[in-house]
Amino acid sequence: MRARSVVVVLYDGVQSLDVTGPVEVFAGAGAATRQPGAAYRVTTASPGGRPVRSGSGLRLLPDADLAEVGPVHTLLVPGGEPFEDPEGILVERIRELAGRAERVVSVCTGAFLLGEAGLLSGRRATTHWAYCEELARRFPDVTVDPDPIHVRDGHVATSAGVTAGIDLALALVEEDFGRDTALLIARHLVVFLRRPGNQAQFSTQLAAQVAARQPLREVQRWIAEHPEADLSVEALAHRSALSPRHFARAFAAEVGVPPGRYVDGVRLEAARRLLEDTDDGIEEIARSCGYGTPEAMRRAFVRSLAAPPAEYRRRFRSAPAGGH
Repeated sequence: MRARSVVVVLYDGVQSLDVTGPVEVFAGAGAATRQPGAAYRVTTASPGGRPVRSGSGLRLLPDADLAEVGPVHTLLVPGGEPFEDPEGILVERIRELAGRAERVVSVCTGAFLLGEAGLLSGRRATTHWAYCEELARRFPDVTVDPDPIHVRDGHVATSAGVTAGIDLALALVEEDFGRDTALLIARHLVVFLRRPGNQAQFSTQLAAQVAARQPLREVQRWIAEHPEADLSVEALAHRSALSPRHFARAFAAEVGVPPGRYVDGVRLEAARRLLEDTDDGIEEIARSCGYGTPEAMRRAFVRSLAAPPAEYRRRFRSAPAGGH
């Protein structure tokens, strides 16, 4: 089996985890396939082959000059802030390498470098949620999707921040060598092979704002801890000692989403976790997460994740419950 060449672009200010996370995944493929060195050949390269200093101050010594690297199967461009390229050398090198690469991948704000190189034009892409608006503003011909943890459009793949680069690297390994290989790497790194690319960048609780008033914060906590309970506006309003109308208006204003939508997100997240981590049956999970019937849960999954619960479990479960 011929090793696939992975070239990782380095530059001053690069995010070190955007580099090391995917590199560890690709490096682990050799052991997982029991063919060390035959899965991926990883090369780090910088303009001029010069050492670089990451955004956290870590000094990185590249293997090669970007202008001199050989054949490229996968070009990986990590994020970093800020990056400086006053003469456009970095962008030009990325453009040249991308022209002969089979896959082009960015992690986090590496999408901006792909955009500068013209590699995202007419494509769908994502980046770290905090920079999606800026990416869309700077590159209006790019369809920026702020929700997924990674997006694949043709031979170009972009991902959200830091750990999403690991998710994307695992997805690429699965594409190249199969799910079992990717799963072995995920277990070795003690990460989960389970996040679909269209999964939201952060959980319902993280995506929403935390209410300013204590009664509403308590309602948020109650929802998360009791997805099976009566979470109607009337019931939640009673818990917060507000009228239903006042509660709905205050919750939406302080949390950023209406209470019904917030509840839907919490229940979906709870059901996903149970499908991923337990042997519980679909009917039991539907009941414990407040859906009432398996059909109601199935509709919610298809609407939000484009996969029914059984298919979601088959595709994204990391290991049998109780497995090692």
